[in-house]
Amino acid sequence: MGLLNKTGRYWYTLRHLRPVQFYGRVWFRYSRPRPDLRAASALRARSGTWQAPARRLPSMSGPRSFVFLNEPGGLDEIGWDGGQREKLWRYNQHYFDDLNAVDAEARQAWHLVLIEDWIAHNPPGQGNGWEPYPLSLRVVNWVKWALSGGELSPAAVHSLAVQARWLTRRLEIHLLGNHLFGNAKALLFAGLFFEGQEADGWRRTALEILAREIPEQFLPDGGQFELSTMYHALALEDALDLINVAACYAGTAPAEDDQRVRGWLIPRLPAMRRWLQVMCHPDGEIALFNDAAIGIAPSVAELEGYFARCLPDAVPLPLQAVERLPDSGYVRLQSGDAVALLDVARVGPDYLPGHAHADTLSFELSLFGQRVLVNGGTSCYGTSAERLRQRGTAAHNTVTVDGQDSSEVWGGFRVARRAYPAGLSLLEDANCLQVSCSHDGYRWLKGRPVHTRIWFLHVGSLAVEDNVSGGYGEAVAHYRFHPDVVVSADPYGREGVAVLADGRRVGWQIERGAGELVPSSWHPRFGVAQPCMLLRVKLVGQSARVRFKWM
Repeated sequence: MGLLNKTGRYWYTLRHLRPVQFYGRVWFRYSRPRPDLRAASALRARSGTWQAPARRLPSMSGPRSFVFLNEPGGLDEIGWDGGQREKLWRYNQHYFDDLNAVDAEARQAWHLVLIEDWIAHNPPGQGNGWEPYPLSLRVVNWVKWALSGGELSPAAVHSLAVQARWLTRRLEIHLLGNHLFGNAKALLFAGLFFEGQEADGWRRTALEILAREIPEQFLPDGGQFELSTMYHALALEDALDLINVAACYAGTAPAEDDQRVRGWLIPRLPAMRRWLQVMCHPDGEIALFNDAAIGIAPSVAELEGYFARCLPDAVPLPLQAVERLPDSGYVRLQSGDAVALLDVARVGPDYLPGHAHADTLSFELSLFGQRVLVNGGTSCYGTSAERLRQRGTAAHNTVTVDGQDSSEVWGGFRVARRAYPAGLSLLEDANCLQVSCSHDGYRWLKGRPVHTRIWFLHVGSLAVEDNVSGGYGEAVAHYRFHPDVVVSADPYGREGVAVLADGRRVGWQIERGAGELVPSSWHPRFGVAQPCMLLRVKLVGQSARVRFKWM
C-alpha cells in the first residue's frame, strides 16, 4: 500500500474517534500505577437471594487443563502466560468462566486449587491476567462463584480487593464499548461484595460509568450498539447479572443503588430479550452478523432461563411475520417454513466499529428449522490474513464490487471507509414480503457504484435481486450454503439442488447472472472451520437475480 493510500486509510479511521479515545490511549499507555496491597475490608452481608446465573459449557477438562476456543492446553505445559497460545486464548484462561459453568459444583475442588494457583503465579499488575478486560470478567466470576456457594480463601478475598483497586487505575476509557461496560460491572460487583469507604468508591465509579453507558450502548429497539448478535447476548447477560447482584444486596447496600440499577435496566430488558429472539434462527441459536460465534455467550436457552429467574413476570410476545429492529438495522422475515434474517444496518457506531464486518445487505436463511444460507462467521481475532478474510465482504451473503470490501476493514479491529444503508423499504401483502435497501460502501471507487438489493419472500420461494449502478469492472453476489447442505448444479451452472440434512430438497435457479459453485468454509465457533459450498453469481448488465424454491 502506497503512502497516500495508507494516510487516507488512517484518516478515514481516525476521523470518527472521540477525543477520549486519543488522550485515553496516551494515558493508558504511559500510566504506571503500583498495585495497592493493603488488606481487604470486610465482606458485606447479603439480604436478598442470588439467582443462579446463565451457565456456559465447561472449559476445564481436568484439574489443570482447559479447552478454550476449541484448542486444549494445560498449566503444566504452558503455564498462565507466554506465546504458546494466542492472546485471546490466554484471556479466556484468566476469565475463570468455568467457576459458573454447567455442573460447576462437581468441579469445585478443582476451582479452589485453580484460584490459589492463579494467585501464586500472577503477581499483581503483571501479565495478561492483570489487563483490565480479563481482570473485570474474573472479578465478576469470582464473586458469582462465592455468591453461588463457593468459599473464597482469605488469600483470594485479598486478591479480589487488590484486583478491584488495580482496575480503578486501568479503566479502558480509550476503548469504550463493551470493555468499559465490563470494567464498570466488575467494580459494582466488587463494591457490593465488600463494605466500607473503599467499596463505596468502587460503586460510585461503576454507577457513574453505567449512567453514561447504558443509554449509549442499549438502543431503543433493545440492541447492543455494536450490532453483533454475540455481543448482544453478552450484554443481556451483563444486564441480568447487574439486576441480580443489586437485588442480592438491596437491604445492606444503599437503597438508591438498587433503585438506580433497576431503573436503568428493567425498562430495557424486555426489548433486549426480544431483540435476541428476533435475531435467532429456528434452531435456537444466534445468526452470524459482524463478530459473532456460537459458544462465547451462554446459549439463548440459558439466557432465557436466567431472564425468567430474574424477571419472572415478564412474558415474551410471539414473533410476527415481519420484525424490524429500526435502531439496529436488522429485519426478520418469516413465511411458512422459511425464516430470513436481513442486515440492512450500518456496520456499528462510527467511533467504535472494532467488531464490524463488511457485511452490509447480507442475509441468512433457515428452512424447515435448518440453516441453509449462512454468513461465514468468526473463528479468530488478531491481525492475521484469515481474520481479515473473515471480516471481508466475500465471506458474507452479499455483493463484492471489483474484489473490494463494502466497508474497509483492516488491522483486526479497524474500519476506514464504511458503508451506510439508505432507502430501506418494506412491503407486505398476502402473497409476498418484500424488502429493498441500498448502500454506498463502494462510492470511493472510480465509478461510484451503489449496491441495491431486493428480497422477495413468498410461501415456498425466496428471490434475491441485486443491482449495482455506476461504473465498475465486476460485481459478484455470494451465497454460502451451510455445511450440512449438499449442493449440486447442472452442467451450465444455471440451476441446481440443495439437499438439506433431513433429505428435503431446495431448488435454486439463477434467473439473471452467471454462476459457479466453489468450495468455501463456515466458522460458527472460534477455532472451527467447516467446509461448505459457495454459489458465486456474477452480475450481468449490472444486475443478478437468484431464486430458491422449496415445497
